Amino acid sequence: MTTQGTRVAVVTGAAGGLGESVARRLAADGFTVAALDITEPDDTAGIDDNTGITGVRAWRCDVSDPAATRRTVEEIAETYGGVDVLVNNAGLLSGRSSLLETTSQELHRFFDINAVGPLLMVQACVPWLVKSAHRGRVINVASRTFFTGSPGQLAYVASKGALIGMTRVMARELGEHRVTVNAVAPAQVATPGTRGHSGDEAFAATMRQQAIREYVTPDHFAGLVSYLASPDAAMVTGQTLVCDGGGLLH
Repeated sequence: MTTQGTRVAVVTGAAGGLGESVARRLAADGFTVAALDITEPDDTAGIDDNTGITGVRAWRCDVSDPAATRRTVEEIAETYGGVDVLVNNAGLLSGRSSLLETTSQELHRFFDINAVGPLLMVQACVPWLVKSAHRGRVINVASRTFFTGSPGQLAYVASKGALIGMTRVMARELGEHRVTVNAVAPAQVATPGTRGHSGDEAFAATMRQQAIREYVTPDHFAGLVSYLASPDAAMVTGQTLVCDGGGLLH
């Protein structure tokens, strides 16, 4: 298990976008961060072994592969002495098409990455989370589209809704070990992934629906994750926290 003064965080989907911002923030908070992504570390524009970011090391891992998740977590725990925080950020984003065009194959593809992947990561990390001297933390990156019912994104919304439900069950089952499990849902944040599906007007329209009419940034979102990983959130569990400037108030 990690020592009282050492904290180890595993962040999936950390090569860019929200995951990279979360990894950087946790490193700044003093965590040793294992930044996982399906891409090879040398091929990433964000977190890699050559960035010189203190406390961050890149690991290649496909979160939908049971053997890969177990092997990678075992390597991380052996290297650093355990795992204290897991941030399940890796996810498959979605364009838009009618529910009438959604296939069972597409639905399974989204569930494999967005729901099964986080489950496999939790299962791999639990032996160390329950022994954490800092109380283990699981933070699942969900989506506010579960609440808005975003048209044209049935498979994506369903998979993220499943993750929210899983978060609640995980919180119940891991609570006896003092491990907290929460879901976080960002606004429509401009990252390379989201930009591939939405233009400037879509982002502006989302922002106009917010109580605070400012664009939510990856750093804003990383701050919420930082709080849930901190000692101040030791009694916050089973919750879905939305970081969207009050957009869901409307």
